[in-house]
Amino acid sequence: MCVAQPIRHWRQQRVAFGNVARRKYLPFGYANVGMHDPGLLTMALGDITRDAVLQAIEEYDRLGQEGFLDRYGFDRARQYLLVHDGKRYDSKAIVGVAHGFLPGQRPLASSEFSGGEATVGRLLRRLGFTVQVGDALTADSLVRLLSRLQVYRRDGLPALYQPITLLWAFGRAFDDEPRLASWAETRQQVSDLFDHYGRPWEGDRVYYPIAALHGAGLWELDAVPETVPSAHGSSIPQRWFDEHQPRGGLAEPVHNLVRDSPEARSAAVRVLVDTYFLDADATELLAELGLLAPAAASPVEGSFAALSAAYQRLCARADVFWRNRDTARAERTTSDLIRSRDARRAVLLRSAGRCENPHCTGDVHDRTDRGEPILEIDHVQDLALGGPDHPAQMIALCPNCHAIKTRGRSREELRPVLLAAARLHHYALLEEQQQEKT
Repeated sequence: MCVAQPIRHWRQQRVAFGNVARRKYLPFGYANVGMHDPGLLTMALGDITRDAVLQAIEEYDRLGQEGFLDRYGFDRARQYLLVHDGKRYDSKAIVGVAHGFLPGQRPLASSEFSGGEATVGRLLRRLGFTVQVGDALTADSLVRLLSRLQVYRRDGLPALYQPITLLWAFGRAFDDEPRLASWAETRQQVSDLFDHYGRPWEGDRVYYPIAALHGAGLWELDAVPETVPSAHGSSIPQRWFDEHQPRGGLAEPVHNLVRDSPEARSAAVRVLVDTYFLDADATELLAELGLLAPAAASPVEGSFAALSAAYQRLCARADVFWRNRDTARAERTTSDLIRSRDARRAVLLRSAGRCENPHCTGDVHDRTDRGEPILEIDHVQDLALGGPDHPAQMIALCPNCHAIKTRGRSREELRPVLLAAARLHHYALLEEQQQEKT
């Protein structure tokens, strides 16, 4: 096959994109090579160097986004963004233009190659750049990304490092917790989950899944992206994380999608469980993280033993929180209340999405836009008045019962009824767990 040789001078060519005509710069005799021979295109992408990408980034900065995209005939990136020196760039456009900075070559046209993970994403990561998912992330594209995590396998079973870390972050998003957490908090909480739910041969190397997810564009760290080590190789990742102590969490588009869309959150959880927990029951883990589907939160449809085990772990962490609360109280004002997220999760899990007032006559069966039950998690004895922040002293109430408990004439008569109900449900789950152990 004869391929025209590229030459150094350029001609201006107008190319139509739908109803919009844009300018591209192509050399004589070297148009659309990739359209005719995909093999040549693969070689062309493989020839791109880091220096060529940096030159394309420099021109992007010089022209600005609109000028750069218009000159080379690219649309804005929707799914993948190149992150460099704290700035975001349209990844496909950068790669296409970078090819023109190779000796004797030209920029590739948008129509000549795909901008997906298998081409642009993989190339840029191989060259040491960071690629993150874009703002146009959809539930379907997130599911595809999650189903293709690069995980270690042993005896045919996938490691659970990355799935567990992602589920932990999904739980934080669902609880509307801050997107980024300190390295100390991340390491402690995720390590605890590894110990309890990970495979025996995995250990508690929290830095490994964080580095891997960062490399996959699903995780963000408040550090210069190019300095973050890959997940592979000796002890370099551990030393880097211990030295830099980066705050981190889900990439913003992933966090927002999981937080705001019940459908996307449910699909993301389901694909992680179905793809990686092949021989493991994830019910207890999902229950602990507040991610168990509402229909499976009842003992009839879910594993009661798993739910009770998750409830016990949440209560144990709430106990630790309560023991440390006296110190925290000395450092706050009475209006700045400190609450245990684990205690709230425990009560929601225990309630199975229903009002726990035994005399409730108006339970609400609808849900919020985020898929949460319309319940108030309340302290039987007001927290502001020194009430314990512990599941045995807390109860899930529908809006009607919550209004009666806080403002109704019968609120004082209702309070001991609610306390008895909370303790009854609390100890029923704990006793179930004790029976399982014996």
